[in-house]
Amino acid sequence: MTGEETPKARVRRRRVLRLVWIVPAMAIAVAAYLLWQRLQEYGPEIRVTFTDGGGLRIGQTALRYRGVQVGEVIGVGLSQDEKRAVVRIRLTRSGAGLAREGSRFWIVRPRVGLGQVTGLTTVLSGPEINVIPGKPGEPAQYEFTGLENPPSSVEGGLQIVLRGEHPKMRADAPVYYRGVEVGAVQKIDLAPNALSADVHVVIYARFAPLVREGSAFWDVSGLNVKGGILKGLEVELESLRTFLSGGIEFASPPGTPRAKPGTVFFLYGEPKKEWLGWAPKIPIAAEK
Repeated sequence: MTGEETPKARVRRRRVLRLVWIVPAMAIAVAAYLLWQRLQEYGPEIRVTFTDGGGLRIGQTALRYRGVQVGEVIGVGLSQDEKRAVVRIRLTRSGAGLAREGSRFWIVRPRVGLGQVTGLTTVLSGPEINVIPGKPGEPAQYEFTGLENPPSSVEGGLQIVLRGEHPKMRADAPVYYRGVEVGAVQKIDLAPNALSADVHVVIYARFAPLVREGSAFWDVSGLNVKGGILKGLEVELESLRTFLSGGIEFASPPGTPRAKPGTVFFLYGEPKKEWLGWAPKIPIAAEK
């Protein structure tokens, strides 16, 4: 044995980045990227008030335009006066342009009746909100008043009022001229004096020239039964659609000027013989 010291080994500790720290870091990076990507898809927030917000669900009820989802409900509450429901909607980036003046919003719910069956796609999924945008170039707007009923799909048509005692047709009932459908009933309401009913009608733009001052309108809803002891029974039925939802027919006299929007006509129960003999030559635009 000697007095020399035994040599000691030197151990160098290397800092090794453990795999356990890589996984959380990658997860945080992926989550941050997805969040950033999600924020890039967001558009502005708008508020739409409705009289009833029943069935609207946060994070589930969609805002759609032409069948494409352009937004989502992110909040539902009451207005300050507690008379309306305030619906907060987050638009998508592609739907950001819908936040402009003139845009119209309404809630689509199932509607089943003799004259119409609409909104059946919302039976299982719940109600959704649809929109028709305002004209391009209109200023931005972020607060809207929703419609109670879907707007008329007829743009540029002639709107008139038919006043009758007991109209038998329903909303969306057809309006005919010589057996051709040229318009539709928008809604039925009481007249201002409550002594009669007002049938609000829109005539498609192409056929608007057919309505003249002095035009005569009559109800062709349901079955028309006439008869006597010697003649027997005569049953008239315009079509199955008019039997279910009702309908209106009209004729126009020759040599009269075009009717103006908002003109009020009387709605008769049946036509006079002289009306059926009217045959004016009225040019209409070609079908596009």
